[in-house]
Amino acid sequence: MNQDTIINSPEYKLMDFERQLHVKHLQIESLLEVTKAINNNLSYESLFKIYEFILRAQLGVAEFVLYLKQDDVWERTVLYGIEEKDFKDINVETDLIRFQKTTPIENNEIEQSDLFKVIVPVYHKTQPLAFILLGKVNLYDNESLEEKLKFIQTITNIIVVAIENNRLVNQQIESEKYKKELELAANMQSMLIPDELPNNDYLVMDGIYKPHLTIGGDYYDFIKINEDEYIFCIADISGKGAPAAILMANFQAVLRTMAAEKYPIRSLVSKLNKRVIEITKGEKFITLFLAVYNIRSKTLEYVNAGHNPSIIVRQGQVETLDKGCTILGMFDPLPSIDFGVAQLETGDIIFNYTDGLTDTSNERDEMFDTDMLIHFAKQHVHLNPKEFNQNLIRRIEIFKGANNYMDDISLLSCKIR
Repeated sequence: MNQDTIINSPEYKLMDFERQLHVKHLQIESLLEVTKAINNNLSYESLFKIYEFILRAQLGVAEFVLYLKQDDVWERTVLYGIEEKDFKDINVETDLIRFQKTTPIENNEIEQSDLFKVIVPVYHKTQPLAFILLGKVNLYDNESLEEKLKFIQTITNIIVVAIENNRLVNQQIESEKYKKELELAANMQSMLIPDELPNNDYLVMDGIYKPHLTIGGDYYDFIKINEDEYIFCIADISGKGAPAAILMANFQAVLRTMAAEKYPIRSLVSKLNKRVIEITKGEKFITLFLAVYNIRSKTLEYVNAGHNPSIIVRQGQVETLDKGCTILGMFDPLPSIDFGVAQLETGDIIFNYTDGLTDTSNERDEMFDTDMLIHFAKQHVHLNPKEFNQNLIRRIEIFKGANNYMDDISLLSCKIR
């Protein structure tokens, strides 16, 4: 009986049909196994093990390597049939990215082309997700290589998309978690900023806090010591986000505790510096303007710890409050502290701010510098603190134009009565 007679015989056709049916059955089982693994939310490692088993045991692929794009970085995730010591990694960007369909590998077409016969790319629309390089692929009687390669591409696509979806879901979960943490920190921070500032026969105050992100490291406060004396301060804590907000909360608690113990300003600053170092282990620092105001004598005693100098505006004149020391949290003890004293008068405005104000730039890369701030203050000294602050924010908005704010901005204005 010749070959053609055997092939065309009913028995052979039945056997071939049974073989094809067996192959389809294996493919369906493979797909079900992968689907079950995905639905059970198995780890990447488990998915790759299942993938490796399907390729080598069920599809008869003797050597293969899989490159997968994760977080915009190409990584080799599976290597089978080749010793690690014999394999030289392939640069996906230079060697593989040009392949957009299943392609036989010619000699010297890519690095180590002698090890591989076919490259199978996996795309989502126009975005490459993975590349699998195949060595020898065993074929059974009358089995089509093209059909097998299509199934390999299908199973690879399913695995890769599942991993990508899992990564995106995890990212979303982390993003939502981070968002809730930010909301919690923002609520905490809003509770630290004073809801009410004094508006009485002796002084009027107003503050504005504009975080660059949801939360930030700026801080201002007002504390009544006794019937005649008040502490007010403004500070900028290095860093942004939740860590800065947590440090700010610690700093406020320490300051309020020490203020309640009625430490004089000269020892208060030293103790604050020591406490900041204990909290941050020298990894963060705080710039601070701290003042004690006596409403009877209208005397302001202050220290500027590396902060933007506050200013006193009176009758067209400006006094800069720049005496003090270096930033808090860097040296223990502080090398030196120079305390300042200012005599205030009715109608004076004391304006305090953080460097986010003077770091604001416009579309011509010009900064809203101290000279511009002083010019504004002289023109608006007649306003009450709330109007002063609001007008200044409007001025900044016009100045910066389409530019974004680069940092947190805090304003604390006080008018003497």
